[in-house]
Amino acid sequence: MNVILLLTIVSLFSCGEKKSNDGKVEISGTIENAPDGVILLSQFTDNRPKVLDTLVLDNKGGFKYELEVDSPTFYELNLYGQKLVRLALYEDDVNLGYDFSKPENLVIEGSQDSKEMLKIEELMESYQAKVNALNEAYYSAMSDNDTEAIKQIQTDAMALESNQAAEVKSVINSMGDSFASLAAIGLLNPKNEFQFMDSLVAKLDERYPETKTIVQLKQQLDEMRALSLGQVAPEIELPNPAGETVKLSDLRGKYVMIDFWAAWCKPCREENPNVVELYNEYKDKGFEVFGVSLDRTKEAWVDAIEEDGLTWTQVSDLKYFNSVAAEMYQINAIPATYLIDPDGKIIGKDLRGPSLRAKLAEIFE
Repeated sequence: MNVILLLTIVSLFSCGEKKSNDGKVEISGTIENAPDGVILLSQFTDNRPKVLDTLVLDNKGGFKYELEVDSPTFYELNLYGQKLVRLALYEDDVNLGYDFSKPENLVIEGSQDSKEMLKIEELMESYQAKVNALNEAYYSAMSDNDTEAIKQIQTDAMALESNQAAEVKSVINSMGDSFASLAAIGLLNPKNEFQFMDSLVAKLDERYPETKTIVQLKQQLDEMRALSLGQVAPEIELPNPAGETVKLSDLRGKYVMIDFWAAWCKPCREENPNVVELYNEYKDKGFEVFGVSLDRTKEAWVDAIEEDGLTWTQVSDLKYFNSVAAEMYQINAIPATYLIDPDGKIIGKDLRGPSLRAKLAEIFE
């Protein structure tokens, strides 16, 4: 398992319904102890900042700039290449204050949406510090070949990801109907947080109808809906190594982990001993595994099954990521898993190692 957690934020630009005021927003501020250089004002377009202009301080360290803003829009102020300030602007002017001698002392007034962005920045900084500490520990354990430490770091990484999701949702809930929450939604895993994201986007769509970014998010969520928690897992019907057609629904009545893997996938092969152990522990209690290989050749697939001692159901159409099952389940990286209940409904995703063990213990013990 790769425990290097990737921290991402979706920075959004959208266009939609006209607001009721004059369509102008003023950005102003005061910068103290500024270094040499310039302030760059950028607007987020297509998930990247596009520089609009440079801002110059007056002799009192202040600046003002007027923008045409006719829809919820994200901006960024790059203060002399040393400090980034992200702003969410729609109807309200914004004023900021920053002292380079006190780097933690950023003040934002006016735009409530921009104030909400500060919560996201604080959350990101805290999370990134924890990720960095885990990465450092991971590389150290790898260098020392300390398998026990690696396992503990994997457990800590999963706990961190789970706790982070809870914190992100708490911050989003504290924002009310602010469109700034769109910047935080990119910190959530849509596979695990589909219901929360779906509800949030529906609420924002009511507040900001016809906004391009929200419309796009709705479309993306609609594509994921069939694979969300609580939905019946789509049928998989593929040949096993003997050439016999096997259906996922043949295992109805048991808890089944659909395991997308391949002989060439090193993390998959490293995870297989854990799955073997858990399968042997819980198979008599109603746990099954339905392996879906994304291999290209039958020889590699069958050899890996034998080498790793995989005694559960295995199927494959040997079409790599073009497998009909991979496309149906939107698989773009492996290992990937779905856990379904006896009624065939999805109750878990991407459970591996400690998280899979904890879930099975919750079910069977």
